[in-house]
Amino acid sequence: MNPSPNTIATDKAVHTISTEAPLHTDELPTTLVEMFERALRVHDKPDALNYKRDGAWRSITSQDFLTRIKAVALSLEAYGVKRGDRVAIFSENCPEWTLTDAGALFAGAVDVPIYPTQAPAQVRYILDDSEARILFVQNAQAYARVAEHIRDCASLQHIVFFHEESTDEPKAVTFAELERRGRELAAAQPALLENLRRNAPAPDDLATIIYTSGTTGEPKGVMLTHANLTTNLIDSSGQLGFSKGDVVLSVLPLSHVFERLGMYMYIDHGMSVFYAESLDKIGDNMREVRPTIMLCVPRLFEKIYARIKERAAEAGGVKRTLLEWAVETGKRWAKLKLQRENIPALLQLQYNVASRVVFSKWREGVGGRVRLLVSGGAALPDEIALIFFGAGLPIVQGYGLTETSPVIAAGSLEENRVGTVGQTIPNVEVRIAEDGEIETRGPNVMRGYYNKPAETEAVFTPDGWFRTGDIGTLDAEGFLRITDRKKELFKTSGGKYLSPLSIEACIKRSRFVNQVVLVGNGRRFPAALIVPDWEQLRAYAKLKGLDIKTPAEFCKHPRIINLFERQVNGKCDGLARFEQVKRIALLERELTIEGGELTPTMKVKRRVVDEKYHDVIEELYKT
Repeated sequence: MNPSPNTIATDKAVHTISTEAPLHTDELPTTLVEMFERALRVHDKPDALNYKRDGAWRSITSQDFLTRIKAVALSLEAYGVKRGDRVAIFSENCPEWTLTDAGALFAGAVDVPIYPTQAPAQVRYILDDSEARILFVQNAQAYARVAEHIRDCASLQHIVFFHEESTDEPKAVTFAELERRGRELAAAQPALLENLRRNAPAPDDLATIIYTSGTTGEPKGVMLTHANLTTNLIDSSGQLGFSKGDVVLSVLPLSHVFERLGMYMYIDHGMSVFYAESLDKIGDNMREVRPTIMLCVPRLFEKIYARIKERAAEAGGVKRTLLEWAVETGKRWAKLKLQRENIPALLQLQYNVASRVVFSKWREGVGGRVRLLVSGGAALPDEIALIFFGAGLPIVQGYGLTETSPVIAAGSLEENRVGTVGQTIPNVEVRIAEDGEIETRGPNVMRGYYNKPAETEAVFTPDGWFRTGDIGTLDAEGFLRITDRKKELFKTSGGKYLSPLSIEACIKRSRFVNQVVLVGNGRRFPAALIVPDWEQLRAYAKLKGLDIKTPAEFCKHPRIINLFERQVNGKCDGLARFEQVKRIALLERELTIEGGELTPTMKVKRRVVDEKYHDVIEELYKT
């Protein structure tokens, strides 16, 4: 079964949906098109979208934003894109990404985001599977990386370059040319704009197909409708407390549904959006933009804290000791504050000193105005949540999947329960199956997997609940806690089940650990692959008078191996005997997206790690 753009695939059947719907721009939006029109009319901002080019920040006004969206939509229609046709976007974040997304939606097209880091073969798979007619690409360099793989793609008719004035590609046009054509059509034939409005997509029309990066297997195209995304936008907005006065720095890839819905929320609330230049320049951009809100993944928070520790380690002596004292003080204060318990006078005094002497520099380092950080995409370690809250940089967690548009549950500043992902948002239900799996239903749940009816049926229960694949618990107050991925649970050769995420979280509490991956599925005992925190390790070696220089030397040195064994044993002493990590191996290189070990949202691809470090893992289990 291949669901068409006007059908919904459920666990039982395919139901036809009417596409007739009026545009109600003075009420709550029912489609993303209505959201854009209403938001850009109500929030008439001089700096709706902001980007840095040639060393200076430039702005796009709300009015220009809307005009350009419609120009893109008209041009797409002129290039033969019809209602329901697919349009792919293969680029890093930039205003053109958002303009293309919105323009495709206005034209009734279905956009297909592709991570700029994806392998050429995966890009080709997505283009073929979705039968995309137009591919929007960041620049000639990005295109060159995949050109040989996609040049003969049967469905592809045009390549549009965001940031190129000319190219030798015969199918190519520039984004400037595409926009110019749309403006000329609007000026010459004003009726086309009215037709665009009259033929606007309905709530049940498909808006996007997002291919899950996945930690195992081939990508699956998640079909999300306008209603899926718009209801999720409305229902999750109140939980996070966004407002027109907020300034946001967009750092996560728009190819991921978390940042994509975030962008819709920013626009709907009339926030000023600034696109980060790159991951390497996030620190500089934060100090320039001074955001009040950011959406991040846990790995980014870990990297920020790791950099703070590195600087303290480099300074040595007093500064390192002061940082450790401040962090421990902040964590003790944060625990009591979040539990709404009385804070002893001495602790409050110590915290005030730590905040003024240490944490004030952290806050200034991220611009000095951050009031809320939202974490999603993976589990946030409790340790990081407490450290940042103590530093005056509160993080709330959200939870969801691409298949749920994505938000299922979210925390809030008022009810920030560390260790949980908050409560379910309005109109979304959650239940826990007998085996601990989280199941959900609501208007946010996807239509199905594109071209994959069997996989679609498999993820729904007979009574219509979506199986998330996550293991979790609900407490008496409705706060949801995620404990693991169902597919990632380990079973030892002795028949005991292990939760790798919880064991990894224990090990990561060590200041010497940068990354850790638990291994041992089907083995006698769990073991761990660890990427050290090199600055902390160098500082330790200097303190102990060890003459070790290269990462390779560190990873083999008996004293360093012993240090990590002691760290792991100490951090995991509260675990059951069968959960105890018996052996470790140190890795010289960080696990990265580019190396293929991490997904674009920085989740570990365990299958890839198992294959890449097969010999290292085998060595761990030699008798």
